[in-house]
Order: sequence, then structure tokens, then C-alpha cells
Amino acid sequence: MSASPAEPASTSTPATGPRPGPLSLCAREPRVAAERLVGEMVPPPRFDSVRFATYAPDPNQPSQAEAVTVLSTFAAGLGGADADARQGKRRWFAKKPEAARPGPRGVYLDGGYGVGKTHLLASLWHATPAAPEQKAFGTFVELTNLVGALGFQQTVRTLGDHRLLCIDEFELDDPGDTVLVSSLLSRLVEAGVALAATSNTLPGKLGEGRFAAADFMREIQGLSARFRPLRIDGEDYRHRGLPEAPAPLTTEEVTRAAHATEAASLDDFPALLAHLATVHPSRYGALTEGLRVACFTDVGPVPDQSTALRLVVLADRLYDREIPVLASGLPFDRLFSDEMLNGGYRKKYFRAISRLTALARDAKGLLAE
Repeated sequence: MSASPAEPASTSTPATGPRPGPLSLCAREPRVAAERLVGEMVPPPRFDSVRFATYAPDPNQPSQAEAVTVLSTFAAGLGGADADARQGKRRWFAKKPEAARPGPRGVYLDGGYGVGKTHLLASLWHATPAAPEQKAFGTFVELTNLVGALGFQQTVRTLGDHRLLCIDEFELDDPGDTVLVSSLLSRLVEAGVALAATSNTLPGKLGEGRFAAADFMREIQGLSARFRPLRIDGEDYRHRGLPEAPAPLTTEEVTRAAHATEAASLDDFPALLAHLATVHPSRYGALTEGLRVACFTDVGPVPDQSTALRLVVLADRLYDREIPVLASGLPFDRLFSDEMLNGGYRKKYFRAISRLTALARDAKGLLAE
């Protein structure tokens, strides 16, 4: 007896009526299964279609064209019989003799903000000749979140049969994360996994200016040996040749746009910052799911370092998902105090300012709709 097709959950036609008001991120409490964390380790929507061919090197910065050449060659070397010999024909925990390794099994893209490092990293992921389930892409924060969700050994088993692991925004913020990731990457390299990462600091200088403990520096030095560093020079493309960031809107303008735009969120900025403290950063992507635009009122200075770091993660998720931002209050370049912008996490804060400014510029067209 053959099974009949499943019936749809509902065949009724939704009633028409006025558009519902904007949703509130503060009302969302997303729950994300560990399996989803693994499945989402692919380039974010903003980088779905990027390729080496779509990267436009600045002719005044030869290091950009050189990076494309080096990464294209690196990607090509991750396919074929050699890759099968390294991984497919042996168990994930079988250690390859050091003498048999041709050199660093990783590349490290170092450069300033907006020079296209993530574009290049995503292009490497797309160019690597392997099925999507054999390569992973995520931020450093997402990688540590994965270990927290799966446990260290299960993470090694899950990623150990991959051909490539790409880590974006590789910035080590505390000794615990350093030891954790150094141990994880060492195990993955032993399993034959190739590594690629981006950051704003050369690997031998990671953590410099933040922690000086001997153990921390020893871990950093061991980790840097896993990578071949590639310096990428240039100016921030997000603002190259573009006008100044748009001035903040009035609260009335933001509120009106939120009510007039489908799938918009509307939140008081201080309340949103407080809510972020109740949601694990690994869930910030789910927090923004389905949004077309994020609207914030009364943007003001971020009160402390912990809050600032959570905001950085939210800014990254909004940027990855190409969600424009409309805001009233202070401009985004005044979110962080001088102390923060001169401290150990300054690279993260400048990245957040750059990305939020770009998203504010993207949102300008919504006001005319």
C-alpha cells in the first residue's frame, strides 16, 4: 500500500488586512540546535556569489593581485589524489609524519579594514574542489561556539574529515580561547585539514597588547607556524570614493520607516544592548532571521567592554546578511569611547563602525520607498 502525500498544515487563505507593525529583536529568544551550527558553516549570504574573478584588485596595491594568485593556487592544491591520500584514505586521527608535510597547511590573510579579506576567504571556499560538506567557513566566534555546543572531541571528529576550514576575523581575545583554538587547529592539521584565516594582525603578533602571560605567547607562537601569512594592503572599499556616512535620522523618521517597511524590526537601542546580554552570541544570526531592515532609536555610547563586544558580533551578523540599518541618535563613529578605540579590542570596534556605516548607507533608499 503506497503512502499518500502529506497534507499541508493549512489550506486556508490568510485574511488580508493592514500590514502588521515592526517586530522587536528584544522580543526574540532564539534557540539554535548544535546541528544547525555545523550546517551553517558556509559563507554568509553577502558572500554567496563572490569568486576570485569578482574580486577587483586595486592597481595601486600589488599585494591584492598577489593574494588572488596565491589563494587560487592553494585552492587547486586541495583537490585530487593528493587530498584523497591525506584524508579520504586514512582515519581522521591518524597523524601524518611531520617530514611528509610540504610546509604550512594554512594561509593567513592579514590587512586593514575593508580590503576584501572576507571576499577572498569566501572565494577560496568556493574554489576548493570539494563538496560543501567537506569544507567549513565561519568566524572565530562561531568556531568557539561550535566547540561549546558539541564539545572538543566531537568538534575534532566533525571537522576532521573536512578538506578545508576557513576562519574569518581570527582575533584571539583571551588566553582560554587561544589554548582552545590552538589545540583544535593542531588536531585538525594532523588530520589533514587545510586552514585559511583572516585577521587584522599577523599571526606571530596575535594577542599583542592584550595579554603578556608566557603561556599565552607560547600558544600564539605555535599557532602562527601553521600559516603562511599574506599581507593585503589597501583602503576600506566600503567607503572608497563614497560620500560621508549619512547623518542619523530623527526618532520619528526611523519609526515611520519601520512601520512602512515589510519585515522590519524596531528597537530602542539601550534596550537592545541589554537584551543581547541574555542571548548567546552564537544565536545572533538567528536573532536577525527574516529581517529586511533593522531600525534602532536613541543610539548612544556603548557603556562597557562586554556590551561593546556583543554589539560587534551583532554588527557582523547584520553585515553578513546584508540587513540595512536605520538609526536615530548618535552617529555610529561615536558608539565607542576613546579608551575602547585605543585598547586591545580596537580592531573589532573599528570593523563594527565600518560595517554599521556601510549598512546605514545601504538603508538610505528605504526612506524613499
